[in-house]
Amino acid sequence: MSMIALAMALSLVGASIVISAHQGLGLEKDILVGTVRAFIQLMAIGYVLKFIFDLRQWPFVLLMLAVMITVAGRNAAKRGKEIPHVFWLVTGAISLGAAATLGVLAGLRIIKFEPWFVIPIGGMIIGNAMVASGLVLNRIQSEIAARKQEIRAALALGATARQAVDPALKAAIKAGMIPTIDSMKVVGLVQLPGMMTGQIIAGASPLQAVRYQIMVAYMLAAATAVTCATLGLIVYRGFFTMHHQLKS
Repeated sequence: MSMIALAMALSLVGASIVISAHQGLGLEKDILVGTVRAFIQLMAIGYVLKFIFDLRQWPFVLLMLAVMITVAGRNAAKRGKEIPHVFWLVTGAISLGAAATLGVLAGLRIIKFEPWFVIPIGGMIIGNAMVASGLVLNRIQSEIAARKQEIRAALALGATARQAVDPALKAAIKAGMIPTIDSMKVVGLVQLPGMMTGQIIAGASPLQAVRYQIMVAYMLAAATAVTCATLGLIVYRGFFTMHHQLKS
């Protein structure tokens, strides 16, 4: 795609601004800021990736993944600001989900252990894990608040914090996993996802593109499950004292 074609694509942003102005939504400034930020961030990351791919040095690849995980952790942690050490908990859960999934993919030689495979696929995993983590944090707080009396009654009867919070914990983990599962159910019918679309546009066989997309669907399901389960099992402790008492 040429820069001229890219500039012409701005007409689509113009349509968004016109709709916002006509309907009195007041989103014109946000749309403009988002448009500029998207352009700058994507162009910058394009040059960074080109630099890393040309070097083919793994310390830079690992640094890139670490930056992506850190940003994802900070963004997801906003959903649970009142939870002690939430940033580190979220970042650890996302790291585990990404490491486990990438490790299996590379270890089984499903993908080549090369920067141009590891970074893009790692980005998809981390981004999906970030969204799922935010859902888990948001849901576990609302579930514990809604079930406060139920949890205290269970604790009074001798249950441990883990036993008392189990229904809320399951609901939170389930909430984080459902969007990914729902996407798997309709992939190819409602949408043609990024990996498949990109390969088709690049001229790859649709059947080859489909194979890659199936791999992506499976890896995202695994990464989401690992991240959500890990985060739920470590973050609930922040709602209880060391003596298994629910914090008010």
